[in-house]
Amino acid sequence: MRVVLKLGTSVLTAGSDKLHRPRLVDLVRQIAALQAQGHQVVLVTSGAVLAGWETLGFTPRSRTLAEKQLLAAVGQSALMHQYATIAELYGLNVGQILLTADDFRTRSRYLNARTTLEGCLSAAVLPIINENDAVAVDQIRVGDNDTLSAFVANMVEADLLVILTDAPGLYTADPRTHPQATLIPVVERIDAAVWDKAGGAGSHRGTGGMYTKIQAAEIATRAGTPVIIAPGDAPDAFIRAVAGESIGTRFLGHGSRLEARKRWILAEIAAGKLLLDAGATLAVQQNGRSLLAAGLRGVEGHFERGQTVRLLSADGQEIARGLTRYGADDLRQVLGQKSSALGGILGHDYGPEVVHRDDMVLL
Repeated sequence: MRVVLKLGTSVLTAGSDKLHRPRLVDLVRQIAALQAQGHQVVLVTSGAVLAGWETLGFTPRSRTLAEKQLLAAVGQSALMHQYATIAELYGLNVGQILLTADDFRTRSRYLNARTTLEGCLSAAVLPIINENDAVAVDQIRVGDNDTLSAFVANMVEADLLVILTDAPGLYTADPRTHPQATLIPVVERIDAAVWDKAGGAGSHRGTGGMYTKIQAAEIATRAGTPVIIAPGDAPDAFIRAVAGESIGTRFLGHGSRLEARKRWILAEIAAGKLLLDAGATLAVQQNGRSLLAAGLRGVEGHFERGQTVRLLSADGQEIARGLTRYGADDLRQVLGQKSSALGGILGHDYGPEVVHRDDMVLL
């Protein structure tokens, strides 16, 4: 089994303001045990900024972007040193891979990153992934490591994504304010009721919270990868999750596994939105048709041809994602026009379809 494990800052600190070395040792022990059983593990880890706090003696509080990038630059090496030292105790080799949103937006960079990950797994090297916070700005940030772990799960075609956190899983209500709330063991589909239970952001040590974990679960399960959100402090939590034990909350994958091209469409960060009229919504969602300019009623964002866009229904719901054959400026000129008129209006013609069915993933 190929598994992506995401570790949040709250798990790595065991609730403190410092990396908790015994917790790190235990987590690496579990990874080593699963590798010994023949499983392939990809680790997505938080904690770099916190490790920078420790090294430089900064207090854990919100800081400017420049200060956070400094902390990340210092903390990345400190965090990797911790992982490498512990991994050596269990005979594991590790490799560091730092990613930004551009590695998911750009097809060539996406394929290069996937090749590197595949090489690590084939050589029994544990890939340790984090967002490249030392250089990332808003335009190239994935945003949080929960989302990053879902993109990585799609990239490597994982059989399972396990997110270990400081919560036992998803509850029927916020247990901090509703003592009667109960754990939800299985979520078959992420709907409005599930989002209502997600709550707000996490602690001052991390950027996440249950909301970002549900976002990650939605991305991964759409591509057929099940997700488990489980408590990181439970004994052998990772081993038990991979073994199929009932721990935390399991989100079921939807349908069959998508082919690699459509996985990339889901993994790539969407550059804009296309607003469809009622007829185009029906044609795309129920009749298996491509999207034509005649069915467009709006364009949001700035994007070039070949980038991934979100397709929104007449009532504003996202129904699909796909690769657009025309840039945003071109599409704004041809809203509602017949396909035969595109060449005359634009002075060039990339085909009758705005988003071809073969370049589209229905949600």
